[in-house]
Amino acid sequence: MVSLRSPSTLPVVGVLADGRTYRHLLYLLLAIPLGFVYSMLFSFGFMFGLVFSAVLVGFVILLATLIGARIAAGFERWLANRLLGTDLDRYDDVPADTDGAVAGVRKYVDAASTWRGVGFLSLKFFVTVVAFVPLVALANGLPLLLAPLRYPYVANFGESNGEPVTWAIDTLPEALLAVLLGVVGVLVALHVTNFVAYVCRQMATALLGEPRTDEEASAAESAADDGGPVTVDDSSGSDDSSGSDDESPAAESAPPEPDEFIPADAVEPGSGDDTGSAGDTGSADEPVRDDGGS
Repeated sequence: MVSLRSPSTLPVVGVLADGRTYRHLLYLLLAIPLGFVYSMLFSFGFMFGLVFSAVLVGFVILLATLIGARIAAGFERWLANRLLGTDLDRYDDVPADTDGAVAGVRKYVDAASTWRGVGFLSLKFFVTVVAFVPLVALANGLPLLLAPLRYPYVANFGESNGEPVTWAIDTLPEALLAVLLGVVGVLVALHVTNFVAYVCRQMATALLGEPRTDEEASAAESAADDGGPVTVDDSSGSDDSSGSDDESPAAESAPPEPDEFIPADAVEPGSGDDTGSAGDTGSADEPVRDDGGS
């Protein structure tokens, strides 16, 4: 029996058939706008918060920036779990119960997860810069793959010192060479994509959350399959069952125990309740014989 090897396990070219590569590529595509948004919002937030810290509005800006950083870090954790293959859960370092507004604000400032999130968002800007490298390589390599169908045409590779960098492809040998260069460029770009995604995955694991254990992951999957958490009520014990028995019709109509004492005047004549009692020695139809006191 011949076992077929998965294309994704092939060296060098297996990256083309690996679905994780394209999830990593999507992550880098989203990292570019997100990185600029994080850089602008949080840089201005911290800067204006420090400038106006002499008045109350500065502290409000700083607090809003920290809360926004926590929200953005939660979104980045979700994004890493979906696209980078991580399985992270949020840090449990923020107390749930606090007394007063000052304590409610202080718990976020004291939480280490807040500053880990700020650190990740600060590093995300450098990820944005590095993400341009594989994306530019793909943008230049993919058109070369169609060179045999498009020539003659001029491939544009950007500018250098203000002058455009072009390649005029006029013949079939040039078109075939362009295909070869295009394949090399695409493979290099995808490998760089996976490398940058690996760095981002390590950053997310270190700064965005705690890896879930196998038990937590299975519990989360079972809860998701059931549509929500399943709770078991252990409070229904003997107390509830005894209370329900007192109100049940079966308890009201239950016959008395054989050893229970029944007054004679409570027994109706002709009823069958006194026929089986322990004090009866004969049948109810037999006459009573008077021995005259002997």
